[in-house]
Amino acid sequence: MFEIDPAFHATSHPLGDLALSHVRLHADARFPWIVLIPRILGARELEDLAPGERDVLMDEVLRAGGAARAVAEALGRPAAKLNVGQLGNITPQLHVHVIARRNDDAAWPAPVWGFGTAEAYAPKALEAAQAAARMALGL
Repeated sequence: MFEIDPAFHATSHPLGDLALSHVRLHADARFPWIVLIPRILGARELEDLAPGERDVLMDEVLRAGGAARAVAEALGRPAAKLNVGQLGNITPQLHVHVIARRNDDAAWPAPVWGFGTAEAYAPKALEAAQAAARMALGL
């Protein structure tokens, strides 16, 4: 039975499920950040997905980009650029990060990984971010 790695529960908020992936909002208010976790048992690498699943994941990455942009807008910080990454060095379960960036964000122009300390969302900002993401994703 598929389960997401417990690390995701500690570092993100659930948004819902798309055709392939469980979707979460990363719990760092500094960056509008969506995480896609394909619901494929044992998947650690993109190569663990079947070709059709890879196609679905790419479509979901594009949808997550729209969601990250929507979160950025909802927080009053429109995105200038999207970053997409699939690392898995710390949490090996296959997942894809989609992050809305702007040239005045805390880490610009460097990558967001390992930069500073995550900042929790204020309750109303979290509600707005989740609502914007869900609407953009059709959830």
